[in-house]
Amino acid sequence: MKKIIDARGLACPQPVVLTKKGLEESEQLTTIVDNSAAVENVTKLAKSKGCTVQLEEKEGDYYLHISKSCCDVLSPNEEQEKAVVLITSNLFGQGEEELGKTLMKSFLYALTQVENIKQMIFMNSGVFLTTEGSEVIESLKAMEESGVEILSCGTCLDYYGLKDKLAVGEVTNMYTAVEAITSASRAVTL
Repeated sequence: MKKIIDARGLACPQPVVLTKKGLEESEQLTTIVDNSAAVENVTKLAKSKGCTVQLEEKEGDYYLHISKSCCDVLSPNEEQEKAVVLITSNLFGQGEEELGKTLMKSFLYALTQVENIKQMIFMNSGVFLTTEGSEVIESLKAMEESGVEILSCGTCLDYYGLKDKLAVGEVTNMYTAVEAITSASRAVTL
């Protein structure tokens, strides 16, 4: 049965996350979005899974008809190697602070939807994300509950006066962080 996902009005990465879940449940689906960025993002996801995508525009909305019949899906036995993610700032990228906060929140939420993360290490101002008052604590707790190890630099927590405010994960040191990063098959640094 063909599944329909109405992602109009949803912020990034919601259309992609919903489409990914839809692909896990159905051979064919249609994702409806209302902006060109969402069209590009959903199309990239579908094509990365080996699916075909047909785009139809109706009254300002975009209908992405996705067929999984040719998808190259991993079997449960083909376990992907897990990555280590190093986050060195409470902002994603450089530029406007408000945009950096929004992008980081979106990035961390998107990470809750993937299963190939082993550890997340927070250094420098990145430790603000793991402490009381952080807007991303729920995403980090969800990752921790799914088995992702959340580690915050003890020196960094001390420097910012946050050691007693750690809200998720554990305290780590530079040696442990370096060991994790250099022994990982894949490492991502922000």
